[in-house]
Amino acid sequence: MSVLIFPDFNENFDVTDDLHATAPLPTLGEVQQQAAQNNPDVRAALEIARAAGFDVTAARAGYLPSLSFDYWYGIDAPQFAVNAPSGVSNLGSSVMGTLTLPIWNWGATQSRIKQAELRRAQAQRELSFAQRKLLAEIKSLYSEAETAMNELGGLSRSAQLAEESLRLTTLRYKGGEATVLEVVDAQTTYAQSNAAYQDGAVRYRVALANLQTLTGVLTTP
Repeated sequence: MSVLIFPDFNENFDVTDDLHATAPLPTLGEVQQQAAQNNPDVRAALEIARAAGFDVTAARAGYLPSLSFDYWYGIDAPQFAVNAPSGVSNLGSSVMGTLTLPIWNWGATQSRIKQAELRRAQAQRELSFAQRKLLAEIKSLYSEAETAMNELGGLSRSAQLAEESLRLTTLRYKGGEATVLEVVDAQTTYAQSNAAYQDGAVRYRVALANLQTLTGVLTTP
């Protein structure tokens, strides 16, 4: 289990039977808000679109003039020495500035801008698709979780009634008012009802976990 769940194989953990612990279903609005902020697919698509926007800005900078400066300091003499034999210092410095004015580069800048804009448009389309896909998956999984939660209440009530019926039938059998067949029927009914209740609890937990994988927030006890 440690291999399947934890990144560290040596992680210490305790197994707790909390299948029937309280696990409320958040509202659809809360799920959508959490998914918009934390869903890894949407966040990745958003960062790609943002980076593509920066690429367009960088490409458009090719139309702007550029100014650069270079500075050198060192020995400016035929011999490797600080001072010449005559006593004159060989050390010197120089500064060079370069101003580049873009006038014509055969459309290279325009081509780079066009390519960057196409990549940005593609990234925005992928972001829109990821958002629409996320909304569709949220609605589908939320409906599944809501249905499982509603069914769970009825299954719990049925299991409780079957358990009470078994208890009463057992008491009647001990008092000589019921047959063995009635006890067996009550036991069978209780076993089936309890199994259905356990299956319903598992379905709800699985549906809730699937929903939480879209939000990036795991809050199930």
